[in-house]
Amino acid sequence: KAYDDPGSDLELNSVVAINPYALEEAQEKDAHFAETGIDGSLYCVPVLPKDNFNTKEMPTTGGATAFQYNRPLNDAYVIRKMREEGAIILGKANMDEFAFGYTGSSSMRGLVKNAYDQSKGAGGSSSGTGTAIAASLALVGTGSDTGGSIRVPSSLGGLVGIRPSMRLVSQDGIMPLASWQDTGGPMCRTVEDCAVMLDAMVGFDSSSHANQRNDFKIDAPAIATAEEYKEITKIPASYKSYLQADGLKGARIAIDRTLFGSNETVVAMMDQAIAAMEAAGATVEEVSIADLNSILTSYRSMSSYEFKRDLVSYLNSWTNGMDGHIQSYQELIDSNGYQSFYRDSLIARGEYNLDNLTEEQQEIYDKNTIERPVYVRERLLRALNNEDADGKSLGDAFDVLLYPSLTGLAGALGGSPSAGTNNRLSPFSLFPALSMPAGMTDGEPAMPIGMEMLAREFDETTLIKLAYSYQQNVNPRRPPVNTPELVKDNTL
Repeated sequence: KAYDDPGSDLELNSVVAINPYALEEAQEKDAHFAETGIDGSLYCVPVLPKDNFNTKEMPTTGGATAFQYNRPLNDAYVIRKMREEGAIILGKANMDEFAFGYTGSSSMRGLVKNAYDQSKGAGGSSSGTGTAIAASLALVGTGSDTGGSIRVPSSLGGLVGIRPSMRLVSQDGIMPLASWQDTGGPMCRTVEDCAVMLDAMVGFDSSSHANQRNDFKIDAPAIATAEEYKEITKIPASYKSYLQADGLKGARIAIDRTLFGSNETVVAMMDQAIAAMEAAGATVEEVSIADLNSILTSYRSMSSYEFKRDLVSYLNSWTNGMDGHIQSYQELIDSNGYQSFYRDSLIARGEYNLDNLTEEQQEIYDKNTIERPVYVRERLLRALNNEDADGKSLGDAFDVLLYPSLTGLAGALGGSPSAGTNNRLSPFSLFPALSMPAGMTDGEPAMPIGMEMLAREFDETTLIKLAYSYQQNVNPRRPPVNTPELVKDNTL
């Protein structure tokens, strides 16, 4: 109420709904604490998921008033896993409607403001989570990432955000944008919080909506058992064991300066971060990613093609006679329950029928789901392995590829940030990426600048190790100055 709601000093607009049972759940834990103790890794931790994650006690709207009556009967898989670890779901975070963009605006709650500077945008599409966690309205949150929707708002909010390897995290109960490259992930103020969250979020899910395939190829069959899942994903006993303060010592980090862009503030911050990594014992060397321009400009997201099919499948994944929720795509369009400027986009996306594409459409779809991952993975692996086009070694292999999360700065409120195209590397390859603060800009207010590390498939452990070491050595994040802790009577 003090920072987020209409009439408050800031009106951050980051929270859509509050769980009406949150305090009751906390009181119940208090009442049984003497006998249970802390019995989970997220015991009593307030979590704020993006409003496209199903939560059984609140609607899942995806930011759209058309879906304000969506009352799924069950939690999303990852929400259930968090509750099993003792988490309290505090509410639901605002988002860019349908996860379509980076402005952070929805018909449910309006435009999300940046926690550091309310004249700036929060990015998207996980904008509400980014601002709410940056402002400490909850301890940790979740986002979903199709093309950059965890990493962009994390960068602008001074957060650590992880886009996991595809197939690592179940998509069951997460309203989709494009299932081929959608994934959920944690958004936190510290690397250690992200490690704890990732421990809770990963795991085998037998649901038909899990999208956990036994190969990265789009037509691969589903993983059949928990044992097969563990063998494929190589999940550790705990990601927390990779929280190593000296993790940068001996690390090998590759950079391609083509990815740094031309913004002097961003480039200077990256150079400063590189110097800090080298001082902590890392080796940073320049590489040239083969066909980089082709990787970043020749391919595209498949959300236009897959949105209608995946959304309708999601809307029909539960039957609740009490909620009367929309279940067909035409009902959605006819409802006008969305921002008017998205109407043309919704209509255009509704014209794609994946079961009956034109010859030209099928060629584009195959190019981006069959050709793209192989093409991009080969070239990124060649850079990480430090090999030439013939597979000949050019030196020791690298652990990660490092580049700015965004090649520009936060945009004006209501506009998109200068994100650039670096965010495409992870979804195009299906490799994991972690965005974290590289440092803060000078001036008032100081704004965070994010850097991103990309690793090999299912190597989230290395991302966590290097990010934690950087965090401990540099302490790059400062909290927003406009959202200090409240006094006891909930006043500023």
